[in-house]
Formats: sequence, structure tokens, C-alpha cells
Amino acid sequence: MTYMEQMNEYVKGQEERCRRNDSIAPRLYEEYGVNRGLRDENGNGVLTGLTNISKIVSSKIVDGQKVSCEGELWYRGYQVENLINSLGEAEMGFEKIAYLLLMGEMPDEKQEKEFRDWIGRCRTLPTNFTRDVIMKASTEDIMNSMTRSILTLASYDENAKDISISNSLRQCIQLISEFPLLAVYGYHAYNHYEKNESMYIHQPDTSISTAENLLMLMRPDKKYSVVEAKVLDTALILHMEHGGGNNSTFTTRVVTSSGSDTYSTMAAAMSSLKGPKHGGANIKVMEMMTDIRAHVKDFSDKEEIAAYLAKIIDKEAFDRKGLVYGMGHAVYSLSDPRERVFKQYVEELAAEKGRQQDLMLYENIEELAPKLIAEKRHIFKGVSPNVDFYSGFVYDMLGIPQELYTAMFAVARIVGWSAHRIEELICADKIIRPSYMSVMEKK
Repeated sequence: MTYMEQMNEYVKGQEERCRRNDSIAPRLYEEYGVNRGLRDENGNGVLTGLTNISKIVSSKIVDGQKVSCEGELWYRGYQVENLINSLGEAEMGFEKIAYLLLMGEMPDEKQEKEFRDWIGRCRTLPTNFTRDVIMKASTEDIMNSMTRSILTLASYDENAKDISISNSLRQCIQLISEFPLLAVYGYHAYNHYEKNESMYIHQPDTSISTAENLLMLMRPDKKYSVVEAKVLDTALILHMEHGGGNNSTFTTRVVTSSGSDTYSTMAAAMSSLKGPKHGGANIKVMEMMTDIRAHVKDFSDKEEIAAYLAKIIDKEAFDRKGLVYGMGHAVYSLSDPRERVFKQYVEELAAEKGRQQDLMLYENIEELAPKLIAEKRHIFKGVSPNVDFYSGFVYDMLGIPQELYTAMFAVARIVGWSAHRIEELICADKIIRPSYMSVMEKK
């Protein structure tokens, strides 16, 4: 047997021992009033901090009663829907709204131009970094590739350990600029070395937006349409930030509170985001949709679609977990504001790409799934599609490979992480340290 085979045999033999000694009776959590997952019995997050950066609204008080409402997402006092609607038809808003989240106020024309210039100027990597770091040990897991690159970038920063506000802000701006390169170059290295395909490493264009650079860097001919860039720009804006309680942002604040440096903090956030319960959700949607296409002949036949969705919910089809991926959210009930905004851009892109039949299938599932889930699961708070329901479809239409889906999330969410890191550095003076009650038996 090889070393690895021997090791696998050893740990398999130890697994049962771990399960036996690490299991905790569910009743004890209730007995001691432990909010598992930092959520109470009603699913509300336990209050652990305050923030000026964003706000999520999913319910309102009416006549003294808490009732569900249409979801709202606010960035620095502005409703996200209004921010996106305020942009010109061909205007790329990622950089402008990144400034808003980081600095806390909307930039004037001069401030926006200056910030865009810096984002462009920072969109570069150290000499030979692509060859010596990204292309070495290429992997299908682009999030791991990016995380390794982030930690290695610290070695090129003379002030890597300086956690002053100005230095941390400088590091955050540089990482926001560099993330598209880490993601796309990481994929190209994997595509070449692991899949034996051609590799092309384009230099970034400092004069165009983040969304335009992403499309240009990914494609052999560097070409993209205005509609494609606008849809991707909108996706990035909608994924930028989502409150301080989501797993990766909370991770950012926890690690920041320890006094750790920016690179280590962002690497930790990346490790959190890559989990399938967080940033990898749109990949599960795509896998589910592929399965549905294989079993539903007529995308316009709602009865046929409903029958197969019922099998999925009853754990008789797809991955047999009973989940319709892309439906429902931990916070939102009646609607996810990001999905509402995104839908109009999805329709425009589907028309340009000739994917109306696929869009019809998505729309029918959007209509049917919430009703079926509510009936079969007896969920009365409301179930609606979340932003991940359509984001994978959009990335597919843009020709973005699935290996990059979660990385696209990271390219956007680095902005929110950065804003929360700066706020934590300014406001917090204590390390975040919740308590765990020991229930071990004394020997």
C-alpha cells in the first residue's frame, strides 16, 4: 500500500471514535439556551455588532406585530435598486459604488475619477508573480489558488503587518484591483496545465472598468458587448456587500479584531466564502438546472415542471436532499431585492444570446417552486428566489466557466470585506470572543 492509502485506512479507523466522542445531544443546546449558528429559534441572527455600511430589511413592525415585507438592501443609506437605476445605460458603476462602501459617501466627479484611476493603476501584479506563483501548482479550485496568491502578495509588501487605517485602506484598494487578475489567471493556468487547453495571459487595461477587464481577460479575442459588460457590472454591484452577519464578512471582522494583517484577513474570508453553504450556491443551481433539463421535455409545460420539482422536494430526484437550489434565503422571505433588480438584466442578456427558452424554464421554476415548497414543507414565512438563482445562468451566458463562479463572487465581495475591515479597525477595541459551554464528562 502507498503512504496515502495507509493514511486513509488509519483515519477511517479513527472516524467512529471521533463521532462517538464529539457528538453532543441536540437537547443540550435547547437546555442551555445556545443559539446554534448564532441564530435564534425564529431564524433571526444574534446581535453581535453595529455597522454603518449596509442594512438588510426583510420585515417591518405593523400594529406592534412583526410581518414579512419585500426585501430591501441598503448601501451607506442608499437603496441598492436606486443606486443601480441611477447609473447611465452604458455606465459601469462598480468603482463608484465601491468608493461609496469604502469611504462612506458618494464620490463627486473628481473623487470618482481619482478613485477609478487608482483602481486602474493598481491593477497589476509584481514582476513574474503570474509565472512564479499563479502558474505553479495550478488547481481546479480557483478559490484556493486565489487564497494562496493573496497570502503570497504579503511577501511583496514592505508594510504588510502595518494595520493603520491608511495602510489597510491602501492594501484593500490594491486587492480590489488585483482580484480579477488572481481569478482569471488562476483559471487560465488550470485550463492549460490540467485540461491541456490553450493559455492566453492578456495584460489588464487600466482605462476600463472591472467588469470590462474581467470579460477582456477571459476571452481569446478580448471582445465583449456593452450589454455583457453592463450585466456583469450589475452582478458585481449586487454581490459587493450584504451586511456584517454573513459568514465571510463576520469572518473578516473576527480576524480583524485579533489584530491580524489585511492579507491574512482576506485569505480567511476567502476560505469562508468558498463553502457550498455560502458562495458556492450558484453552482448547485446550475447542476440542478442541468438535471431538470434532462428530465423535462417541454420548458413551457408547467405541469411537467411542477411534477419534477415535486420529486426534487420529496428527495426522489436530483441530489435527493429535498432542496430547490436558488429558492429561499436565511434573511429574506417575500423577495430578495438583488434578484428583483437582476432579473431585468437577465432578460436583456437572454434576448441578446438567444436563450429565451432557457429563461422560460427559469421563470416557470421561479413561479412554481415557492408554492410547492410552501405546501410540502409547511413554510409560511414566504419562499422566493434569491440572487443565486439567476447568477449562474448569467455567468453561463457570458461564457464564464463554472470554476470561476465563486471567484466572481469574491471579486465583488472583497469590497464589502474591505469596508468592514476598516470599520472594525476604527470602532472595535476588543477581540471577538464568544463563549462555548463545556459539557464534557470528567474522567
